[in-house]
Amino acid sequence: MRYTIGLLKGDGIGPEIVDSAVRVLKAVGKKYGHEFIFTPYLIGGAAIDECGMPLPEETVKGCLASDSVLLGAVGGPKWDGLPGNLRPEKALLGIREAMGLFINLRPAKLYPALKAECPLREDIVAQGFDIMIVRELTGGIYFGERGYRNGKYGEEAYDTESYSRMEIERIVRVAFETARKRRKKLTSIDKANVLETSRLWRKIVHEIAAEYPDVEASDMLVDNAAMQLVRNPAQFDVIVTSNMFGDILSDEASQITGSIGMLPSASLSGGSCGLYEPIHGSAPDIAGTGKANPIATILSAAMMLLYAFSLNKESESIVNAVDKVLEAGLRTADIARGKVALSTDEMTDAIIRELSV
Repeated sequence: MRYTIGLLKGDGIGPEIVDSAVRVLKAVGKKYGHEFIFTPYLIGGAAIDECGMPLPEETVKGCLASDSVLLGAVGGPKWDGLPGNLRPEKALLGIREAMGLFINLRPAKLYPALKAECPLREDIVAQGFDIMIVRELTGGIYFGERGYRNGKYGEEAYDTESYSRMEIERIVRVAFETARKRRKKLTSIDKANVLETSRLWRKIVHEIAAEYPDVEASDMLVDNAAMQLVRNPAQFDVIVTSNMFGDILSDEASQITGSIGMLPSASLSGGSCGLYEPIHGSAPDIAGTGKANPIATILSAAMMLLYAFSLNKESESIVNAVDKVLEAGLRTADIARGKVALSTDEMTDAIIRELSV
């Protein structure tokens, strides 16, 4: 099979970790007889420097024409002084909207080999945890009306949260279908004691839950959910929530796995194409040092094989290779804890060796 993949390397460590994932995909292609055609496009700060804008039209067209897209990371202090509409992060919202990517899947799994890296007490994570966060990605406060105005106390800024029934229904159905394929337990996270958007969210969740009697569904307020993630993460299977709440909770969930450098994500439209990226940022402080952990991006490539191309066996081979290198005690700097730290390239080499077995 032949697949075209758009590469959005971005800024900071983005080019390094995307290059690692490309090497792994090439190894998978060689082993299983697939051809992956990679085309790079500019995004974020790199696009600003080259084109004067964070998301060039050529990038949007290239991504829409690709079978799938792999993203590294965007942003850095170099561009922090730019106005909001020209900041690198604006490109993330733009490409998600352009591709219609309303689904964000963020798995948070504690690898047995990394229990010592988990910041939680051993008794809390004794049974491990495996959580799938289903985050709504193109609605809510990140896409709402915003601006500045003169208020009661002078200059003020505002951001507006809004959700339609359609936006809520489609992501909640995805979450229920996901839960049905896992342990059949779904937790909907909202702030229904305060926010009208959350009250509509909760109402719709209850309506759709009646269509899935085989799935155990419950509600939880977002502040309680933040506490419960560190108190007893194993209680969660599938979490569904809004754009901003999902952004925050998934970063919290990533940290209790031992390192934010371990977690992949998939942003989907409901069709086969999508955008795959690690959930961490561009880490400009370690860019070019070889210290970046490529595993999250490599696992994002594994999610691409699964969700975009239905290459289940190939995807599983990457996941298994990552498992094996971790079980063997191989670590990058962020998870080394006194062990010898491998460079980005060395960790990638180790994963490719396992793939070749």
